[in-house]
Amino acid sequence: MTAELKSSLVASLEAAAARAGLILLSTAQGVGANGRPTAQFQLGLPGDETAGRTLKLELSEAFDFEPGIPGDSSTSLGQKSHLLAEMTSHLAAEARRLRNPRPDCYVTLGGLPLAFGNFQWPFHRSNSGGDTHIVHGEIRLADGGSHNLHAKVAASVTLTFAEIVPAMEQPYAESFVYNAVRKTVDMGQLEFLKSGNRQPVPVTTRYYSRWQKKFIFTETDDSERLNYLLTKVYWLSGVLGEGNPVWIADPRDAQYLNTTEADLLRMARNEAGEGLMALNGEFAAATPALMARAAEYRAALEAALNFTKPQFNESMRSGHANM
Repeated sequence: MTAELKSSLVASLEAAAARAGLILLSTAQGVGANGRPTAQFQLGLPGDETAGRTLKLELSEAFDFEPGIPGDSSTSLGQKSHLLAEMTSHLAAEARRLRNPRPDCYVTLGGLPLAFGNFQWPFHRSNSGGDTHIVHGEIRLADGGSHNLHAKVAASVTLTFAEIVPAMEQPYAESFVYNAVRKTVDMGQLEFLKSGNRQPVPVTTRYYSRWQKKFIFTETDDSERLNYLLTKVYWLSGVLGEGNPVWIADPRDAQYLNTTEADLLRMARNEAGEGLMALNGEFAAATPALMARAAEYRAALEAALNFTKPQFNESMRSGHANM
């Protein structure tokens, strides 16, 4: 990465971060999974309220917001004019997410609290000869430590799917990759282990509606969304966050549930009236009434975890089946 390109990228990113309410803490040159140089950025919120919670952003060597950068084939010239605006929008969401007690954690519809980490951005081309872009990462069951289970994942994006994305870089792909991982867990296609090989997460065009021009992972109704919100607040605020509030109007959750941030807030306000959440703006904390349901959420976790385990035909295991 040339000094001139790095200077241009740093200046643009620092300005986008400032507009999003973030500060640039440090920059460094890294190496991606494909062995190529990357630009690493560490960002955070001003003040001491969220000290220790930072955002790591890693971009490929040739990436920049200006058109015509040599060697950058990730986007067309027409798309590049939108990259800075979309980066600012991504960082603005991250600024709010950093106010969560555990910004790395999400829950699934089935009731599993998951910590996402060790994602090796940016994408790299498949080494097996397939026409796919790959990013490796890891999810851990974040239930307070009683299980200590995780799953290593390899999210693969087809070349056709990549044409939908403004740039095959972390800020433009992280949301749909994380949601594809959650969807794969929902389908029982990722197993949580204490050790194990990397498991595939296919990210295909079936998750994208060209007609509606948006990602669709799961069709949910009000009942499912409400249960999701209560599960999220129980685990991320009550169990992992020591009662501190979590962001309700998260666009990443809205995409996962195929709804809107406004709709999530509407339901949270209703539940605040029922005494299950303490709502303050777009953030909600668990109340004693919600925490009293611990047995219900623990049972849901065990059921969802069991669903991810391989199921065997017991009669065949015992040798009773005709072969």
